[in-house]
Amino acid sequence: MVSKTEEDRVNRLGIQVDNGGGGAWEYLSLVRKLRLRRSDKVLKHGISLLNDAKSRSALGTEEWTLYEQVAIAAMDCQCLDVAKDKINVLKKKFPGSKRVGRLEAMLLEARGSYEEAGKAYLSLLEENPFDQFIQKRRVAMAKAEGNMSRAIELLNKYLEIFMADHDAWRELAEIYVSLQMYKQAAFCYEELILSQPTIPLYHLAYADVLYTLGGLDNIQTAKKYYASTIDLTGGKNTRALFGICLCTSAIAHLTKGRGKEDKERSDQLQSLSSKALEEDYKQRATEKLFLLSSAFKSMKL
Repeated sequence: MVSKTEEDRVNRLGIQVDNGGGGAWEYLSLVRKLRLRRSDKVLKHGISLLNDAKSRSALGTEEWTLYEQVAIAAMDCQCLDVAKDKINVLKKKFPGSKRVGRLEAMLLEARGSYEEAGKAYLSLLEENPFDQFIQKRRVAMAKAEGNMSRAIELLNKYLEIFMADHDAWRELAEIYVSLQMYKQAAFCYEELILSQPTIPLYHLAYADVLYTLGGLDNIQTAKKYYASTIDLTGGKNTRALFGICLCTSAIAHLTKGRGKEDKERSDQLQSLSSKALEEDYKQRATEKLFLLSSAFKSMKL
């Protein structure tokens, strides 16, 4: 994940380059290093550098890295003629290169020639079965075709080999959620929390899934993970605060007065969450405070 400091630096550099203040190569390098998707700007500033013979020669061997970066950005922006031109330059420079072969397969994919792209990817995988990039492209292509069952199958096979790939687990979880396969999604988020326990996003997503599944046990567990999200974010996650209130309301309905001691602890947590939400709305959206009060009444809080 990109830190706020890194994101701020990229944004500052982007504004600087857009305003003619220089630093285009630094910006492009940083975007590539952080694996950010800034295709329109990469295409604009990358072509500008490549079209300037002096700037291009100053890059040395990094020139070819820039050709690759611009080709991928061009495909993302559907400027397929530009992408083809850059790939042809690389193909001439590196004949028989598997890395260039990947770009050619991606160009077929960008054109919507999924069958041909699939064959090209399979051919490349035969030579290197552990190519993570190609395996992920096959997942993306299955999603583009609307074949979610195929995407799930490919991701599960991928994760059998690359179990520590957090992005793949998150992608699989989001696909499961989109298909309302919440138990499978919950398993994915459990894996993410085990491997990266300090990332609040995973705690929050897991809580959302458990709340959606319903049932007393799931909702009680969801409440704990909403609470851990609040703890990890210093009490500043509005969604998690709402989650505490929703869980408290649902638990009260399901238990109907059972467990007095638990109810007292639950009421205290709910009260703190409600107050935090009210303070947040007073500071940021005073005109919507009445909607919050109405929501609390509907939850009988």
